[in-house]
Amino acid sequence: MSSYDPRFYPFQRRMREEGIPELFIESFAFYYHQLIAGGTGLISEAEIDTVSDLMHLREVTEQTRQLGVSSLEQAAIIKLNGGLGTSMGLQKAKSLLEVKSGYTFLDVTAEQAVQANVPLILMNSFATDEDSKAALALHEDLIGDVPQTFLQHMEPKVRQSDFAPAEWPEDPELAWCPPGHGDLYLALVTQEVLPRLLSTGYRYAFVSNADNLGATLDVRLLGHMVERRLPFLMEVAERTESDRKGGHLARKTASGRMLLRELAQCPPDEQDLFQDISRHRYFNTNNLWIDLQALDSVLKKQNYMLRLPMIRNSKTLDPTERSSTPVYQLETAVGSAIEIFDGAGAIVVPRSRFAPVKKTNDLLVVRSDAYVLNDDFTMELHPARQGQAPVVDLDPRYFQFLEDFDERFADSVPSMVHCEKLTVVGDFAFGSDVTLEDNVLLINESDTQCRVPDGEVITGGVRKA
Repeated sequence: MSSYDPRFYPFQRRMREEGIPELFIESFAFYYHQLIAGGTGLISEAEIDTVSDLMHLREVTEQTRQLGVSSLEQAAIIKLNGGLGTSMGLQKAKSLLEVKSGYTFLDVTAEQAVQANVPLILMNSFATDEDSKAALALHEDLIGDVPQTFLQHMEPKVRQSDFAPAEWPEDPELAWCPPGHGDLYLALVTQEVLPRLLSTGYRYAFVSNADNLGATLDVRLLGHMVERRLPFLMEVAERTESDRKGGHLARKTASGRMLLRELAQCPPDEQDLFQDISRHRYFNTNNLWIDLQALDSVLKKQNYMLRLPMIRNSKTLDPTERSSTPVYQLETAVGSAIEIFDGAGAIVVPRSRFAPVKKTNDLLVVRSDAYVLNDDFTMELHPARQGQAPVVDLDPRYFQFLEDFDERFADSVPSMVHCEKLTVVGDFAFGSDVTLEDNVLLINESDTQCRVPDGEVITGGVRKA
């Protein structure tokens, strides 16, 4: 960008003082100028068409799977590992949270990479980098011919009132934010990871969230990508009522290219259409397959400015104080790159490949026997589940934070192989070897904690303390 609006110079100065790469400053300037020009990043229904009739993973042939097996030596795993488990009261990388038999998310993922004999690379944030590096160092069998970690960038928050850099002297770090996981592509360049991968012979990257243990390196998907010479492949799943607010796949009317639309990019008066799961059938699992040669070519062709669709997130400067300064965080989504690649594709995958842990509700499910940790460290739903995980709704007053959650399941996690739904209202603690079956509703309206006895089997229905 040859010239900047004068309002951008304080941002440029601040970012340079922090040692942020010029390429990223240029990218941030692009989105900042969209913002001050009145850009909202909104994508209306009039601009898009629905997507249907996608190929399903179950249709992939054995021949294609074998092609995936033979292409493994060119593949690498990249995990988006920037998130802290703040919603659960954590101040460390969520990937360091124990999920199964003493293993953390990171342990499970690292062992998967060892078993597959492919490198594992983490895109960390400044908040997760140190702890994650230390944990990764314990896995000495990981392939080490490429960098095992790299940092995503950080950017200033923008004050809504005058588009100036936000300031918070009490805690200066709160004036900064991550730019969304769409930063992956530029961070691979500024951290010199992409050229290292290519020069070492790696061509394909499987990218997914660090908290999604369903996202394993499936050779069928790798083979499908190689066979069809896809530059970019997005795994999508059928939307259900619980996915109404998740980003969905659509097609750009003007160009015919597929695109990803997040809820923050939907005009307020079209929320009902966005959440209509019969209209927009597929959501993005954030499991992505990228041809690194194609990515390198696109980046160079566009002078490293991918210009992914902007997401304008309205926040408060201190997220714990609603009265603090209103700010904008300018973000991009990693999946939105589907529209910049000629010939990008999407494939429908089973729900089991989407098992993110955002709340303690999700953590209970993956810690339970509803999910099985195999000898090769892949995680999958118990066969009796028939592809559907239990639905859990724990009372946030008593279960939202990990410390409280762990106290209430201190003896053991209940068996949930045959549980369809668990709803807990009020304060409960669970004894050892508890079994939950069918649709269970526990209600405690008192101020005293109720304990579910050791060995108790609860088969459906409502149980009041």
